[in-house]
Amino acid sequence: MQKKIIGHVHSPGPQDDAERQRLREIRESVRQEFPPLDPPHLQAVASGLGAQIRAAREAQRLTWYSLAEKARLPNASIVRDIEYGREVTLANIEAVVAALGLKLELVEC
Repeated sequence: MQKKIIGHVHSPGPQDDAERQRLREIRESVRQEFPPLDPPHLQAVASGLGAQIRAAREAQRLTWYSLAEKARLPNASIVRDIEYGREVTLANIEAVVAALGLKLELVEC
């Protein structure tokens, strides 16, 4: 039977200015060789449920974070996802709508 060894290696970090400079140069050369990607530029939906929720949130001067807290959601990204038209659960939409003091209705098209 093999024993599993669990532990962490702790490094004291750079000890002097020469070592710090050497590490800076290494990081810079890696950035030049592998430049960071530009983050995707997401845009909120212009119409529909997400746009209505965003308008209500902004009218009440709430941030994503404060609305998520008010709706008792674990993460502010859920509010963002609703506003950006991403796939979310109906339960999360209901919580946000209730926190904004709105009513969610399904109507026939």
